[in-house]
Amino acid sequence: MTVAPAPDLPFDLFDQPIGAVLRAAHEAIVMIDEGQKIVAMNPAAEQMFGCGAEACFGQLLARFIPAAHRSAHADKARQFNDSPTLQALTAGHRRTVAQRADGSEFPIEIALSPVQIMTADGPRRYHAALVLDMSEQSRLRTELERFKRRLRSVFELAPVAIWISDHDRIVFANQAAARLFDRERSIVGQSLWSLLDEGSHADLRRQLALALGGERNVALAHARITGMGGESREVDIAVAALPDHGGSTVQMTVADVTAQRRETAQLEHSRGRLRELSTSVVEAREEERRRIARELHDELGQRLTAMKMALSALGKGSDAPTPAQCIDEMMQMLDETIASVRRISADLRPMMLDELGLNAAIEWLAGDVARRTGMAVTVRLGAADPPVDERLATAVFRMVQEALTNVARHAGASEVRVSLQRQQRQRQLVLQVDDNGIGYPAWALQADGSYGLLGMQERAAMFGGHLELTTPPGGGARLTVRLPLPRPVKAGRGRAKTTLASGSTTGPAP
Repeated sequence: MTVAPAPDLPFDLFDQPIGAVLRAAHEAIVMIDEGQKIVAMNPAAEQMFGCGAEACFGQLLARFIPAAHRSAHADKARQFNDSPTLQALTAGHRRTVAQRADGSEFPIEIALSPVQIMTADGPRRYHAALVLDMSEQSRLRTELERFKRRLRSVFELAPVAIWISDHDRIVFANQAAARLFDRERSIVGQSLWSLLDEGSHADLRRQLALALGGERNVALAHARITGMGGESREVDIAVAALPDHGGSTVQMTVADVTAQRRETAQLEHSRGRLRELSTSVVEAREEERRRIARELHDELGQRLTAMKMALSALGKGSDAPTPAQCIDEMMQMLDETIASVRRISADLRPMMLDELGLNAAIEWLAGDVARRTGMAVTVRLGAADPPVDERLATAVFRMVQEALTNVARHAGASEVRVSLQRQQRQRQLVLQVDDNGIGYPAWALQADGSYGLLGMQERAAMFGGHLELTTPPGGGARLTVRLPLPRPVKAGRGRAKTTLASGSTTGPAP
């Protein structure tokens, strides 16, 4: 395709110096006269608009403008023709929409430049319209805007607080940041330092200096803020400088770590208490051994020594005391020795727990505590022993034992009620110990040294249960332990067996 001049021109345009420019230009160029009529088009223009130059000569430039935009184009053309200032400019750039020969529309940028050509009749004035197809730029701009909106949406909907500060003032903040500070509106425009407790400023300033100084690793600052409901909260702030922003713009990701720090502190406290409990258990075991050794020495040892002396006197045939008296004394001492052995054995583990079951063992324990302390101990138990294995039965017995010991030592109570009931619907075993004493303080389970309660709590947790301390309406204290009961599992041939808390099973032999 070649550059073609309009046939009615009084001279050959392409014999002029500008003709070489038109032919060589890669951009579309359309020459128009002062009446906006097309007088020449280069090959790039023919390709852009999809038509040959011959078909366009003498037509208005507006033929390449969609009908909806022609009125605005005509206004711009009049302004250009009426303004020597605009005409004097090398290029009066403006953006509009063009139309190809097939009717398709596309965005363009057009620049009009005045061109004066010398002819035999004198200088003649034309305008060169440089037309740039902005379709690709428009597509890229649309993609860029879509990407910006998507990126902003990611930031806005992020579950962690994110803000961007420039010269210590917030220029962007997402929704999570507003929620963190319990604000209905954005925190944009506020001073960065107004959001933090004063004691947190120094650490954040150090991290900002590192980030803005070129530190590649993300700087992490620890701070405190006044968050929702006026509550002081702990946050970790990850600081990263944004490149190409003049060295003053910083992005900060703010994570509320209040719950994690609280849980970590609680975990450390629990570990410390468990270490103390472990030490207490070892000391209690040693103390129990010393007590048993003392009782064996003081009671059994003394009685056995006395029996030996009585036997020695009987063997020597002494008249005082008589053999009958020696035998009576020895029988009495044997009875006392047997009673001591039974008591020591029961302290270690009551035989009736194995022989008669959990209910009988609790009744015996209640009677023993009542005899030793003078408290009135009432027991309410189910008609039958609950379906538990040996481990769980031992744990329940020890919890009752520890609860009664605590009441006797600390509660100042005169009455205690022990209840052990099976709740079939909830499939749980509920132990409840009520007294009319001074009650438990709210911090009893957390207090250092409350190893008896902590031990009961740990025993309950071993079987998937939990312990509660409450104060009933009538005063005193109530200790409640809830333990899940094992579920019965169907065995073969229609017979049932019970899955125990320890993982073993009982049931009819196959």
